[in-house]
Amino acid sequence: MDISTSYLGMKLAHPFVAGASPLGYRLETIKRLEDAGCAAVVLHSLFEEQITHADTRTIAHINVFDPDFADILSAFPESKDYPFGPDEYAEHIHRTKRAVSIPVIGSLNGRTGEAWLKFARVIEQAGADALELNMYQVVSDLAASGSSMESELTNVVRNLKQLIKIPIAVKLCPFFTALAHTASQLDRAGADGLVFFNRFYQPDIDIREMRVSSRLEFSTSAELLLRLRWIAILHGRIRPSLALSGGVATPIDGIKAILAGADVVQVVSALLLHGPAYVALMRRALEDWLDWHSMERLDNARGLVSLRTTRDPASFERAHYIRVLHSRDGESLRPRQ
Repeated sequence: MDISTSYLGMKLAHPFVAGASPLGYRLETIKRLEDAGCAAVVLHSLFEEQITHADTRTIAHINVFDPDFADILSAFPESKDYPFGPDEYAEHIHRTKRAVSIPVIGSLNGRTGEAWLKFARVIEQAGADALELNMYQVVSDLAASGSSMESELTNVVRNLKQLIKIPIAVKLCPFFTALAHTASQLDRAGADGLVFFNRFYQPDIDIREMRVSSRLEFSTSAELLLRLRWIAILHGRIRPSLALSGGVATPIDGIKAILAGADVVQVVSALLLHGPAYVALMRRALEDWLDWHSMERLDNARGLVSLRTTRDPASFERAHYIRVLHSRDGESLRPRQ
């Protein structure tokens, strides 16, 4: 049975990839991911703030020694709190590439299309097989339009494609006004892959202390549906590879991602919860499912439940929306006595 796939122009043994996470901090752990059968690994992100701090002693355009902005800067981690600085991150990529045979994808996380992005060339020179670009930003500026954010992202990708030769995957958020158009623009800008989606870690409010409370929670299958929907909408309609990230908690979730049209499935929370060996369980479940349906190749299943063959995807989506709302009558929704 052939469950191989192609992602960012790279041939992978199967579609299950270790996504960006603390699992990328240590070479020993990355080796465990390879030994467990991960098809590739995305290293944890290097942040824009780390690069600008090391290069110009600024964070968010603020001099780190300016006392007038101490309250803003205090919200960011100190340099010692990151596992690697920029130079150490490049060396980590170099050592990882020498130690494992699976593809190693570097990750840059930022919010501006500025000089810090030149570090992508260092990542390429360190030996990374590809780059995942994570432009994480909650747009709180009342004057910033959706179109301006979209243009900035596409310009970043266009400029990066002129700067480096390795493939670039863009990790997207789901909150663009017209996400399909954004995907199409990134396609034209030269993006080699799109990752659906970035997780926004939304803060809570501590009512006792009356302050913002932030905590990291693992993803669950409840987050999968939004990702499935957009993979299914875009499969076969744009050139870049499609990666699903977030909400893949069970082997069934991985199979759903393939049916929607994903080229690869990034797994993080399930590996953190169950250990690297969990990827082998997901692979066996996929093989058993394909065998059950008498499919000899993964490509036979990919995109079977996508909207690729639908003449009018917008009407299809609208019809299902209305059907769901009318799937139960008012009588059945009344509480039982």
